[in-house]
Amino acid sequence: MGVAGTRLVDADTGEAIVPRLEIAANPWTRFVGLMGRPTIDVDSALLLEPCNQIHMFFMRFAIDVLFLDRSGRVKRVMLNLKPWRISPLVFGARSVVELPAGTLSDHSLEGRRLRVE
Repeated sequence: MGVAGTRLVDADTGEAIVPRLEIAANPWTRFVGLMGRPTIDVDSALLLEPCNQIHMFFMRFAIDVLFLDRSGRVKRVMLNLKPWRISPLVFGARSVVELPAGTLSDHSLEGRRLRVE
């Protein structure tokens, strides 16, 4: 699932938002996502693309979520999404980044442009 050395950075500053990014780019890896895992490492995240809504069925832990448009701009931030919930459909979102709960302390990334490197 991911490529070694892949990370998510702020497109303007180059600051690493996620040092270790896994990419779920096919239907099966997007479907499985983080289901079944006991946790996700604090400096890691999972990118789902294409995706504009997620579910938390069969999840064991809460996550923070970034919804990005085609250009990588953050359309919506969700904090502490708990297991057995469904996110809203985010119109205009093209991808989703799932991070450990507590990684994002606020909504300050909304509107910022991020890129995968």
